[in-house]
Amino acid sequence: MDQNRENLLKEVMAADFTVTDLLLYLDTHPCDQNAIAIYNNSVQRSLMLRHEYERLYGPIIAQLTPSRYPWQWIESPWPWEK
Repeated sequence: MDQNRENLLKEVMAADFTVTDLLLYLDTHPCDQNAIAIYNNSVQRSLMLRHEYERLYGPIIAQLTPSRYPWQWIESPWPWEK
């Protein structure tokens, strides 16, 4: 996997982790306006990074990405392969 691809995938994973972490926090602190703002920004960042990765390298997970013909999901390398 080339270095740019690997770095972008790491950014996607970090952004997704941030979103998940904030989800858990907001489950116990639903009135924290600052956390909600950070969560909303984090979701947008995650979506932007995911879109950029998929535009350049193909789908990260099959369930959330439409596919061109032929079916893209089986093209190597898969996101977790190095």
